[in-house]
Amino acid sequence: MMMNEMGELAPAADKVRHKRLDTRTRDLINQAVASVPTLGLQRAAEFLATMNVPAEVAVRVLVYPNRRRAN
Repeated sequence: MMMNEMGELAPAADKVRHKRLDTRTRDLINQAVASVPTLGLQRAAEFLATMNVPAEVAVRVLVYPNRRRAN
């Protein structure tokens, strides 16, 4: 654990979430997630791969939707 500015214990660095700066990837992921109910997980994953979204990001957002970043 690390200390934050107020001297309190902060979560480990790998668990800190940062606001997304890559709006293109955000929009592609939103499209893919929205398409899952109609097209299925496989097609959504193929779409993200075609659009060069990193595989680890695609897996995280499609398989573990609660791990998606806000915005």
